[in-house]
Amino acid sequence: MAIALVTLASFVTIPTAFAQQYPSKPVRFIIPFPPGGPTDILGRLAAQRLTDAWAVQVVADNRAGAGGNIGTEICAKSPPDGYTICMMTIAQSISPSIYDKLGFDPQKDLAPVTLMAILPSLLMVHPSLPVKNVKELVALAKAKPGMLTYASTGNGSSPHMLMEMFKWMAGISLVHVPYKGASPAMIDQISGRIDVAFSTAIAALPFVQQGKVRAIAVSTKARFPPLPNLPSVAESGIKDFDGSSWQGVVMPAGTPREIVLKVNAELVKMLRSSDTKEKILQQGGFASGNSPEEFASFIKAEIEKWAKVAKAAKVKVE
Repeated sequence: MAIALVTLASFVTIPTAFAQQYPSKPVRFIIPFPPGGPTDILGRLAAQRLTDAWAVQVVADNRAGAGGNIGTEICAKSPPDGYTICMMTIAQSISPSIYDKLGFDPQKDLAPVTLMAILPSLLMVHPSLPVKNVKELVALAKAKPGMLTYASTGNGSSPHMLMEMFKWMAGISLVHVPYKGASPAMIDQISGRIDVAFSTAIAALPFVQQGKVRAIAVSTKARFPPLPNLPSVAESGIKDFDGSSWQGVVMPAGTPREIVLKVNAELVKMLRSSDTKEKILQQGGFASGNSPEEFASFIKAEIEKWAKVAKAAKVKVE
């Protein structure tokens, strides 16, 4: 009996010892988008934090393509040994509803670590458009069905889905004009070729401040601190509207829980520091930092929300 108890105790301590020894070699941190964007900036911030905390190199590895799906699939199919970490974004909660063939299941093939940040978007119109708030935009769109244009960064992108949700909830018709990135979309909106668009706050804020575009609402229920007088879409009459871009951290499914919690602890500590909160706010976002279980529930809710929008808008990507 004593021998059995000793043996059992030795098995119980193995995971803890493993977590204490982890990491013993460099860790790969996959960022499924190109360098320079919000996901890359936050991913590198996280990788540096882990490097400093562990005194082991955590190497940022940009694997862009297919709206983040290529890098995420690489992460999902990596060994669940703790030596692969990955950024995950709103795009991967939209993908299951718009791609017929996806190389991973975001709920089954990934282990949530923590939500890092929520990035609100601004609903903007060209200054020549005779609207100064959401109610006036909805009224104009209803008076001119199918006449107003809106820009996005591509089919199935966050700006596309946000506007489709807005159209659906407001009961209006707008013409979608997809672009290959935020910069060309913004250029055409500034020039007046595009009437309306959702754009991440960090990308749009300078143009709003310069008067080149007019912000009429923020996409999240919470207001955006740099524009405290700007109401939310929900406050403006589209009840329960709440949408934003977001970034989080995941690992391959099956990664030992002790390791997931170790990564979580470091990142949450970072995200709750005043310095990091300010850095993320400067990038147009709100720092988060929650438990793996809370992040898992968040991902599930996002997948369900965007599935409804994709179905209502009949959004599909080949």
